[in-house]
Amino acid sequence: MALRASAPLLRNVLARSAPRAAVAAPSFARAAAAAPSVSASARWAPSFQVRGYAASSGLSNQEIQNRIVEVLKSFEKVDPSKVANSSSFISDLGLDSLDAVEVVMAIEEEFSIEIPDAEADNITTVQQAIDYIAKTPEAH
Repeated sequence: MALRASAPLLRNVLARSAPRAAVAAPSFARAAAAAPSVSASARWAPSFQVRGYAASSGLSNQEIQNRIVEVLKSFEKVDPSKVANSSSFISDLGLDSLDAVEVVMAIEEEFSIEIPDAEADNITTVQQAIDYIAKTPEAH
């Protein structure tokens, strides 16, 4: 009988001590208990950010010209002495239409861009290539 009489007293003591225990716990322990659990692999997974472009590439016309000239000079069919801003890929540099397409593809690779086919067909001279790269903010 003594055990039954002490049960309400024990419940009373426990009810009063529980809130104190919660208050006495450090704040980080309460935050950890409230935070959802995350798997170990998710905790260590790298976070990726999307790279956005907002301004021009910052390439000078001279730098663009130098890099395009170097691309053209790397082609075996091109005589380096004939490369000038006004040079046409086909009539001045002696390239055929397939070579001209390869030049545009090499320029795309050099500047890490993709030129749409409709616009690539209009790039037939060194100056047109320079102008296109200069107006393309993604070029670098």
